[in-house]
Amino acid sequence: MVVNAEFKEALRQVLWQFKAPIRYAFAYGSGVFSQSKKPGDAAEPSPHPHPPNAVTKWQTGGPKSIDFIYGVSYTQHWHSLNLQQHRDHYSFLGSFGSNIVSKVQDYIGAGVYYNPYVVINGIMLKYGVVNLDTLYTDLANWNNLYLAGRLQKPVKILRDDPRIRLANQINLISALRTALLSLPPSFTERALYTKIAGLSYLGDPRMAVGAENPAKISNIVDNQIVNFRQLYLPLIEDLPNLTFKDRSTSRPDWAENPDLDCRIEQDMDPIKRGNMVRRLPARFRRKLYDGYQRSFRLDAQEYRNIIEESKGDSAFSSRTGSEFDRRIAGAEDLSRNIDKALVRLSRWPTATQSMKGILTAGPVNSWRYWSEKRAKGKVKKAEKVQEAGEKKE
Repeated sequence: MVVNAEFKEALRQVLWQFKAPIRYAFAYGSGVFSQSKKPGDAAEPSPHPHPPNAVTKWQTGGPKSIDFIYGVSYTQHWHSLNLQQHRDHYSFLGSFGSNIVSKVQDYIGAGVYYNPYVVINGIMLKYGVVNLDTLYTDLANWNNLYLAGRLQKPVKILRDDPRIRLANQINLISALRTALLSLPPSFTERALYTKIAGLSYLGDPRMAVGAENPAKISNIVDNQIVNFRQLYLPLIEDLPNLTFKDRSTSRPDWAENPDLDCRIEQDMDPIKRGNMVRRLPARFRRKLYDGYQRSFRLDAQEYRNIIEESKGDSAFSSRTGSEFDRRIAGAEDLSRNIDKALVRLSRWPTATQSMKGILTAGPVNSWRYWSEKRAKGKVKKAEKVQEAGEKKE
């Protein structure tokens, strides 16, 4: 994703303040990619104590804390080094040492350890630490969709890793296929990207309790459609069952126009769609299969045979979908069952990851974080209701 060169350098300078080795890193969220076209309120207090000019100039939609994810090779070793350098980043849990910290990271929730409300180079930020193997597995198999969901949306990669780059290509094509299976024969780009952006939010408890802006998904897409094209356009063009039906796409620079919302058509051939079902991420596909075992009333042995036959298939597998996959692809309730499977996949890891914040951030910072989220959610909800009322008038 393209960002201002000075802003990118400011983000990279944050990484250099850590002596513990960071193998892979990206910055994400509204502090990096604005979710509003409106200029920020000049009176709004900045979370940054002394931000570099590059950060102030880039955050035109209003000052926001910046979120990072750090991919590391050895969890306990990384925290051991980081506790020596940055003990103040950790809650009371840091007093128990790197062994306990790493176990809390790896075995509770989605495998991420967040340190929030950290100030580096005058920038307020939150950084999450994840083992590279955990990140790879979630991207390739959708173990819980927690980090895979973040990388399905625009992020700024600051340090890359070839294995993670490949896994994220699998993640992106999987997100595209999942969205297509939920969409009708004809749809718009915004409808596609909105479906993709919403995949990981279905099981997010923050959306259910009002701790997130109810218009968050549409805001992400509306303000980042050019970046979504950068992620998904090469994949759309490679899929043989997708066709753009808009004259605007004949222009060489059409992809840079944020005001375009081009129409796309997909081939609803049951064999092609059955192939898409078969190539969904393994863990998510199993959740979807489980739902249709009950719906199709398959006996236990027949279902075991289906599961055994599908083992080892992946996003880039050339295996043709089975009769079971084609039945799923043609089911009238497929979109609803995809949503249910996504909830079953992500709800518990996401919920426990959120609850883990009481340990990793500490009770005070955890309450502060949730209070701020709830307050913002209420404000955005009120604004949405007001806008709806104004439109009716």
